[in-house]
Amino acid sequence: MSTTEHPKSDTQSNLNQAPDNPPVSSTVADSSPTEPKSTFVETALRLSGKTAEEAQKTGTIDRADDEMELLFADEYKTTRSPVHRAVWDDRFPNELFRSKISKPTPAVERIFAACLNCVIKHQDQGTHYNDQGKVSEALFRDLGKAGYWGLLVDKEYGGSEVPFEQFAAFLSRMATINPTVAGLGSVHGCIGAVDPLMAFGNEEQKRKYLPLLASGEKLSAFALTEPGAGSDLTALKTEARLEGDHFIVNGEKLFITNAIPGRVIGLVVRIDDKPAVLIAELPEEENEQFQMVDYGLYALKHSYNNGLKFRNFKVPKENLLHIDGGDGLTIAYHGLNRGRVALCATAAGTIRLMLANTLPWARYRETYGLPIEERELVRRRLGMMAAYILGCDAMVHWCGGMLDAGYRGEMECIVAKIFGSEVQKETAIELFMKTHGGRSFLHGHLFGDNVHEFLAPCIYEGEGEMLGMAFMKSLIKQHGKTYYEPIGKALQKAGIKQPNPANPAHLFALRQAAMPYLKWRIGESLVWPKRDDYEDIPFQLREHVESSVERLQGARTAVDGLMQKYQLALADRQCTMADVSQRIQDQIVSLVSCLYASERDTELNVAAADVLARHLNQRSTGRRPGGAYFKAVTRLGAMVINRGEDLLGGIEAEAIMMPYK
Repeated sequence: MSTTEHPKSDTQSNLNQAPDNPPVSSTVADSSPTEPKSTFVETALRLSGKTAEEAQKTGTIDRADDEMELLFADEYKTTRSPVHRAVWDDRFPNELFRSKISKPTPAVERIFAACLNCVIKHQDQGTHYNDQGKVSEALFRDLGKAGYWGLLVDKEYGGSEVPFEQFAAFLSRMATINPTVAGLGSVHGCIGAVDPLMAFGNEEQKRKYLPLLASGEKLSAFALTEPGAGSDLTALKTEARLEGDHFIVNGEKLFITNAIPGRVIGLVVRIDDKPAVLIAELPEEENEQFQMVDYGLYALKHSYNNGLKFRNFKVPKENLLHIDGGDGLTIAYHGLNRGRVALCATAAGTIRLMLANTLPWARYRETYGLPIEERELVRRRLGMMAAYILGCDAMVHWCGGMLDAGYRGEMECIVAKIFGSEVQKETAIELFMKTHGGRSFLHGHLFGDNVHEFLAPCIYEGEGEMLGMAFMKSLIKQHGKTYYEPIGKALQKAGIKQPNPANPAHLFALRQAAMPYLKWRIGESLVWPKRDDYEDIPFQLREHVESSVERLQGARTAVDGLMQKYQLALADRQCTMADVSQRIQDQIVSLVSCLYASERDTELNVAAADVLARHLNQRSTGRRPGGAYFKAVTRLGAMVINRGEDLLGGIEAEAIMMPYK
């Protein structure tokens, strides 16, 4: 969901150098508090005959997205992002799809090691969970001493100021030891109170709260979801009214992770019927103004997840986060991008954990006198695990680097989230569970004990298909605004509901509005896209890279064809939009993974990228897998059996349950 424009330039800007501070557009200060104009999406819905309420509510979300765009300098907005340019530019921005990995400083690496060792120590001692099976206060406290909670906080406020790319990659390492702790690192630093304060807090707010959050003295959460407000954030009902020096909050939140008494939360409310964010300190125990709502939840079993009820709950008025030209939804969107990349990072570690526990079982388990690691089906499963790990790693470094460079990166982060959550789900069910058979359901087995943890990320930070449609909206928005909106307005002005090209009166009514689109369409048929050569890419991957580039650039006519076919009714063609979105996403993951592997030119990396690209291309084109694919993936599985340590980095597998030898 982002504002876009249609770039038509052969020149390339040098967008790969990360600034010390990501640039912020000066247009924010010029924003006017006057009644906002209708957005493109709101206008389209009105023209298509939607109710005024639906158009207005959708327009509210779209305006928040527009306001988010104003936070970024022009060269870092969505229209200049790698994905948008890959589809709409005349020249493919090849350099923007290459990951630029930075190495942690020795000081940061020491903090990483201390955090990992802290969790290992508590797990060895059995003190990592309390008597409710939740992460213990002792572990929280010791992680604070190690520096875990301050990784994303600036040094002047007591943190380590770690680049996000390094932080996200570190979460993958943490997830191989304890995925819950990795997830809580994201909740606290990305979607909790840390990111809103770092990005939108004033100096007084930062100095008051960030040192507490960096040390772990206070842990944080973000309270956005409500019983009736999930994907539809216009349904928010929690309200805050100003009385004297405090806001008085009334309402209820649902599914809030890490929110228990004593925590600091970013609380999304409505103030004067407009979304806003308050930094709220929850009391040390429940009272008449604040109560928790307990419910049974299968997922997140090792972390607290509660509903929150507020009845005349007081928050100091100075705790309101201000954003010129934006509102609370703008603040929420900012942290969600980081959370989506962190989710993909955690998936990379979690799949490693599943692979580490599959290899010993594949060696141990025999059928008809042979260990199942010799069987083709099992080798295919091991090969796919390695391919998915490679893809997650590639997306994490690519997206993290873009965010560090100053890009908004919403489309790219959506792709990372969807890919990471879906392959974690597929690995758990299709690869891990099926290989372990009935033992998967034993108490104490990694799968049986964590199946809901493996599936739930498909919902976290936005359900996958809903996000896929948001991705499409970002991709088509400026094209529609530039070419289709004028045509729609001309039709409305002329009173034409069903335009007929054979009707001279219709053609006359559209003569001016349609001319820019006709010029664009003719230009597309006359101009060949400009692409770089890929001689530096290993030959096994070169064809995949070239194919993905060609398909991404060809997507512009496919997307335009959808807009032409469905016109203002496109928003209601959700299944079609989700399908096209997924095919574009598959090409992005394939391209990023192949380029990532080519820069880390080991046999295992190249083989994993090759298998992943084959798999994604088959899915996006509808082709059935053939002998060449099966040969490649089972060969990769054999490499994993022989050199799995290259992927796993010393993960200790759990003991085989119910051994029979």
